[in-house]
Order: sequence, then structure tokens, then C-alpha cells
Amino acid sequence: MKTYQEDLQDKFQNRSAKIVILGLGYVGLPLATLFAESGFDVTGVEPVLSKVESINRGESYIQDIPSEKIKELIQSGKLKATNDFSALKEADGVSICVPTPLRKTGDPDLSFILVATDELAKYIHPGMVIVLESTTYPGTTREILLPKLTENSELEVGEEFFLAFSPERVDPGREDWTTYNTPKVIGGITAACSEIASFWYGQALETVVPVSSAESAEMAKLLENTFRMINIGLVNEMAIMCDRLGLDVWEIIDAAATKPFGYMKFTPGPGLGGHCIPIDPLYLSWKLKALNYTARFIDLASEINTEMPRYVVKKVQDALNEQQKPLKGSKILIIGTAYKPDVDDIRESPSLDIIGLLRQKGADLDYHDPYIPTISHDDWTLESLNDIDEGVQNADCVVIVTDHSTYDYEGILNNASLIIDTRNALGNAGRDDPRVVRL
Repeated sequence: MKTYQEDLQDKFQNRSAKIVILGLGYVGLPLATLFAESGFDVTGVEPVLSKVESINRGESYIQDIPSEKIKELIQSGKLKATNDFSALKEADGVSICVPTPLRKTGDPDLSFILVATDELAKYIHPGMVIVLESTTYPGTTREILLPKLTENSELEVGEEFFLAFSPERVDPGREDWTTYNTPKVIGGITAACSEIASFWYGQALETVVPVSSAESAEMAKLLENTFRMINIGLVNEMAIMCDRLGLDVWEIIDAAATKPFGYMKFTPGPGLGGHCIPIDPLYLSWKLKALNYTARFIDLASEINTEMPRYVVKKVQDALNEQQKPLKGSKILIIGTAYKPDVDDIRESPSLDIIGLLRQKGADLDYHDPYIPTISHDDWTLESLNDIDEGVQNADCVVIVTDHSTYDYEGILNNASLIIDTRNALGNAGRDDPRVVRL
């Protein structure tokens, strides 16, 4: 008689396994489409009804996933979406891909994971493998998910059902590294959990990297983004120090980057954005506080990066002052509001803080972003300008926050009376221009 692990392996290999993805956002939808393209019957469970309807119409709301691909998979019957968790009844493989934001207090918000796990616990059955992809602190899979999943059942993890953690590594907008070819770290509650989860993902992904435990996989994700957060914090502080010393930080970075070993190039900017780097390291910092340890590098880097929007606003204020203009009442145009170039993602974008701070100081604010038509944040709402050329000409100060590749930077430089370039988007053209202020 086959074990549950052997039976699952056969199902994954012959593509008879039914897959359920909980959450169809930036992580879940690409994963769902990848499994469906690999021949699996995939159901995406998404609580937002408008997203469910969009997918079932064959329309994608994720920039990296073309609607044509969704439509083809829907028509083939390999992919469907629902807001009904009862789809878990027949699931062999379940991936949890829900958000894990921070509360305003800085504590991890696991509410989405808890809701998904509570629903999953109603339908858990022998012969099911569950993989958590949502970024969180080490211990979440074992300490939170495992007790909830076994609370009302007598199923034995590693024998009757299987539980693992595999951190998402989605970088929106990239075409070179995708869900398919980015190596996938997987760590299970038991060795058997790691084996079967790795086997499942290996049917659709190019490279799977098994590690010894769920905690190791959880920590690996936090190390990746903590590394980036700290190095961005370092180069942001370098920009501030160079400003005090009257040096060009961009020239210095380029010079340092000529060293072929021992140096990795990071560039300064107006602050951190996105769904990972500003948040993930703080999960680790929070966890360590419970163990009476202060993650000093994380806390310091977070402090520096969090202050960068204020630093940008001060640059705006000082530059206007040099032109004998007050910030209050001046017309400011923000160019680019997404958290990084060429994406439609505004999560945690520093532009939100910059706009909010400038509004508080009485500036007359406009913005332009070809990917973000409307912004609603806190107590304000703005719409992107239709005519960027007219906006640049009418502005007392233009602030380049996100350096989208679609912008005509030469045209912006020719028509603006004052520019704060937080991304070195103007390059050498703005280096000696008295109207251009760079970080």
C-alpha cells in the first residue's frame, strides 16, 4: 500500500493533482498561471470578488501576466478563480500567497495568514501538501500554522499531510528573472514535508533549493531583503555625508563600482518602497525583540531610509529658497510615484510620504505617472496629470521620484525651472546645470 507521500508524488508527476492557490495577487497569480501552464488543474481562491470576475473573464490585473495567457488558461479549463474556500476539499497541493503587512505600531500583521489558515483547517485531509509563501518571521509555519491545522484533526504532519515554507521571490517588472527561473527555496516541518513540497514545485519551476527546515527557509528570505535594506541605508547615508562634504555621491558610486571584486553597487534614493524591503527586515527585528535582542543594523538602516522622504522635502524647500520662493503655495510636480521604475505598484512608495509632507507644508501638488492614474492615501486623493509637458513648464519645482524609462528626461530638463533629481535620472546632463539639485 502506498504512503500518502508516494501517492502525492505520483499525482504531481502525472499531473492529476489538483492545485489551490490562496490569494491571487503579485505572488499568487504568477504561481497559479505557472502551475496551470505545467498541466495542473489550478483553482485560485481570492476573497476580492472583482479579481475573481476579472480572472474568469480572462483579464489580468497583474502587469507581469498578460491577459492573453489568462484567457488561454481559462478556456483550456486549467485555471479558474473563486471566492469559495470549499475548493480546498479536493486539493492535493495548496499554496498560501496572502499579504503580510506591518501594523502602524511596527508589529507583524498576520491576519491574512490566520484567515487563510482557519479556512484551510476546515478542509484539511490526508494526502495534502501545504506551502506558505507569505513572508514572515522565523517560526511562523511551525508555531502558527501547524497548531491551527492540527487543532481539530488527528492528522500527523510528515505522514498524513505535509507542511512547508517557500519564500516568494517576485520582483515585479523583471523579464530576466521570473517565477519560473528564479531558484525556489523550500523548507518543511519534517524531511518528508521538504521532499514532497520540493517535488511538487519542481514539476513547474526550473530550480528548487531544499533547506533543512521551515525556519531556515523563513530566515533565508529575511536575510535576502535585510541585506538589501541595510546596503540601501548605507548608500543613502553616504549621499547625506557627500552632500555635507560638497561631493558628488553619484560620481563616487560609479568610481567605486569599477572595482571588480569586494564591492556591490547600490544607489541612493528618496526612500524604500515595495512589498518586501521596507517590511521584511522589521519582521525579523520584531521577532528578535521577543528574544531580548536588538537588531541594531536593521533598526539603524530603517531609521535612515525612513527619513529620506523628509530629506527630499528639505532639498525642495532649500532649492526654492535659493530662488526666493516659499514652499508654501509653490507649484510642485512629482514625476513618478510607483515604488520602482516601469511598474504599476505603489505599495510603500516613498512618493506617498513626499507628497504628504509637501501637502502639509502648503505646497500646491501635482503628479504624473503613466502607470498610476490615481492615488488615494490617508486623507487625500490625486489624479495623474494628462499633459506632463505643460505640468513641467508650470511647476516651480519638479521632483523626480521614480525614474520610469518612458520619460523624456531631456525634455524635462529643457522645460523645468528647477529640478530635484532623487534618482540621477538626468545623468551627466544635469550634473553642472544650476537648475538641477541631486541627492
